Amino acid sequence: MAETMKGYVFKDVNDLRLEDRPIPTIQDPRDAIVKVALSSICASDFHIKVGAVPSANKDIILGHEFAGEVVAVGDACKKIKVGDRVVANVETFCGECFFCEHGYVNNCVEGGWYLGHKIDGCQTEYVRVPIADNGLELIPDNLTYKDVLAVSCVLPSGYFGAELAEIKEGDTVVVLGCGPCGYTSMMSARLFKPGRIIAVDRHDERGQFALDHGWADVFINPKKEDVEARVKELTEGRGADAVIEAAGKDGTFQLAWKIARPNAVISLLAMYEEDQILPLPSMYGKNLVWKSGGVDACKDAYLVQLISEGKLDPTPLFNKEYTLNEIAQVYEDFAVKRDGLIKPVIKPYEY
Repeated sequence: MAETMKGYVFKDVNDLRLEDRPIPTIQDPRDAIVKVALSSICASDFHIKVGAVPSANKDIILGHEFAGEVVAVGDACKKIKVGDRVVANVETFCGECFFCEHGYVNNCVEGGWYLGHKIDGCQTEYVRVPIADNGLELIPDNLTYKDVLAVSCVLPSGYFGAELAEIKEGDTVVVLGCGPCGYTSMMSARLFKPGRIIAVDRHDERGQFALDHGWADVFINPKKEDVEARVKELTEGRGADAVIEAAGKDGTFQLAWKIARPNAVISLLAMYEEDQILPLPSMYGKNLVWKSGGVDACKDAYLVQLISEGKLDPTPLFNKEYTLNEIAQVYEDFAVKRDGLIKPVIKPYEY
């Protein structure tokens, strides 16, 4: 094995560089080293790039969405072994603290969002994964790396959003934003048997994509229709039973409560770049329930199982391929959704 690898490093705001870095080694008995087979980019990576995540450490390799093969493990690893095909978990968590025992792994006392945020991430060739028995999920033999790549972040995020929304059978669910998290929120919401899923986005092609894949039943473009009026028309004047806000811009925070019926649940998945104002006097009497937060990604095994059983298929999201050599281009294309890019697949570096 070579001693160095290529990694895409966050040097400072809007200063990312593909550099040579040492191949990681085991630092803790619970660590594993994974050779990256496929990786991707998350909106949160781009938020780090533009300075919207001040907690991100500088001079680290970006990225947390990846799958690959385990090449080394620490002595304390019990589930994960060398040679396993695995998909990463966006969260690092101990599994034993108060928060982990209650399923709140995003607030683990030993972890949280670490990879590509606090420590080196996956837009590289090898990754050190802390607490690997929790931070990696085994891939069944009937699935490829691409089949499960979404489990590394975007799918558990969407499922988390659907869970927060408390969807009941027959409900009308509105998802604001036809981006990756919006799509996975829709496909996850389907698991709860709603009566109707309404997708809202300012781009017709994105809404059509949701309709074509059966993730949404109705699409509303706010540039062409009054969303609040259309939702009320579809719900006998009440409004949506559940709203999942996965857009995070263009007034969607305010739109979320306006289209919700009284006593509805609003699930906030969006990562806002600015503080939002909760207009309590304006919505007084609607008795809304608001839920938000970073994803508690503790159901990856269940999501892998659903994919293995054919009940979920997130692979249509990954609609363009690059090599690690092209990582700067990935960020440029992702920023403007060039050629309809939804989620990139980043293959290994080509020497």
